[in-house]
Amino acid sequence: MIDQFLAFSSEVTAFTTLELRGTGMAQAYFDTVSNVVGGPILYELLTRYTAIERKGLARKEALRREIFGDQKLGPIARNIIKLWYIGIWEPLPRVWTQEYGPIANNNGFTVSANAYREGLLWHAIGAPPPGAKAPGYASWTFPPNVRRVSESSQTSDELS
Repeated sequence: MIDQFLAFSSEVTAFTTLELRGTGMAQAYFDTVSNVVGGPILYELLTRYTAIERKGLARKEALRREIFGDQKLGPIARNIIKLWYIGIWEPLPRVWTQEYGPIANNNGFTVSANAYREGLLWHAIGAPPPGAKAPGYASWTFPPNVRRVSESSQTSDELS
């Protein structure tokens, strides 16, 4: 199931599965989502994602409608994006917990110190995380090296 999680994460973050694995956070994020929302709900999200893939629907619209537009799965999908970019699990909205029931681990938290350092945010802006991964002496004299996203790639903003 972690391969499906990485495939979904890759599509919604605009980073390759290799880049996501390279952060060293794949298992931690998979475990975080599973521990907070439970295996069955994560399985439901990933099954829905896989079904969209098999249907051959227009990807962006299908993801928007089938996952991000879904009252149950949408907030979880958005939290997965946040996990990858900033390493933080945000509590699911109160409306979600009223509809689907309270979750014991549904608190805001940083997954780990590595989650901060390995956040995709830093890769996306081409800068090291403040206070971690020092880039070297006088590196501040050079502008950040911003990664270009191809026009065919989808960003998380387009999907939500």
